Amino acid sequence: MTPSFSSSLVNDPFGDPGLYVEIKWARCALLFDLGQNESLGPTRLLRASDLFISHTHMDHFIGFDPILRVALGRGKTLRLTGPPGLIANVTGKLRGYTWNLVDGYPLTIEVREFHPEEVLYTLFRATDGFQPITMPAQPCRPSDPCTPFPVLEDPMFTVKAIALNHRIPSFGYALQEQFHINVNKERLHAAGLPVGPWLKDMKQHLWQGRPDDFRFTATLYVEHRREEREFRLGDLRDQFVTITRGQKLAYVVDARYDADNEAKIVELARGADVLYCEAPYLEADAEKAGARYHLTAKQAGLLARKAGVRHLVVFHFSPRYTGQGDVLIREAMDAFGGTEARASEGAA
Repeated sequence: MTPSFSSSLVNDPFGDPGLYVEIKWARCALLFDLGQNESLGPTRLLRASDLFISHTHMDHFIGFDPILRVALGRGKTLRLTGPPGLIANVTGKLRGYTWNLVDGYPLTIEVREFHPEEVLYTLFRATDGFQPITMPAQPCRPSDPCTPFPVLEDPMFTVKAIALNHRIPSFGYALQEQFHINVNKERLHAAGLPVGPWLKDMKQHLWQGRPDDFRFTATLYVEHRREEREFRLGDLRDQFVTITRGQKLAYVVDARYDADNEAKIVELARGADVLYCEAPYLEADAEKAGARYHLTAKQAGLLARKAGVRHLVVFHFSPRYTGQGDVLIREAMDAFGGTEARASEGAA
């Protein structure tokens, strides 16, 4: 099965936090946290239109500037999602520059910050010198504080968040594919049908829940000839498609180990294919970890085990352990009792 999400840490485990996720069938990417991210390069940064911020401590937000710089002259929209205070932080970033020559630039920045009872929404447009435009607040769906809430809903996937205690709200995130669609290419070839962009249209119709009798016209290229052909969605699904459980990734940073955070993280990451979890401290320094509102490697492993995740990736190591990354990983994996995601699995 070819995975729909290709994920990897932006930096090594001692570097700034960040998770880059490519959505293979949509030619776009999601970026979780904005630590230093120049290593991604302009092309990959431009592909990421949806940015999910855990909180705005410097090592999680200093990468806003590189994205702003590469996106500035492009006709695109950047969408930032995060905890209370994010709008003020973005406003402060934008006010740090002079914008007298950008009136013809097409960049728009949308910022949504999630409060327990409402979502605040502000627009910034280059054509207006990035002056904040406050939009009407949107009510939140009532939910239990330990239940992850949706912050992005796409026909293909959902991103959910949970507010963790880092002495300020620090959002953990989970990316969940609605279901996975695998196309049998051998059956397609046997039926005289080519692979191509038309299959993405078919997948979109399935993710959108179209009925079996839904008909659509697809553009096919057969031996370099363009053909228009009408299909019935149910027929395509029955003949060429296998639908299986969707992928799930979870991302957790900057939260201490306490009963509330444990319940929230376990619920957020439950059944994930990969949990990306911070592990700044060794268990021998658990008291310091708690005082700094961070996890130990052992605690990260225990949370992964309780959540029943398939693979665990630990990162955000404290520089006090420079040269001991393998010790942090081993402590986490011993507590987890599972496996560290290999490069191919961590990119699943």
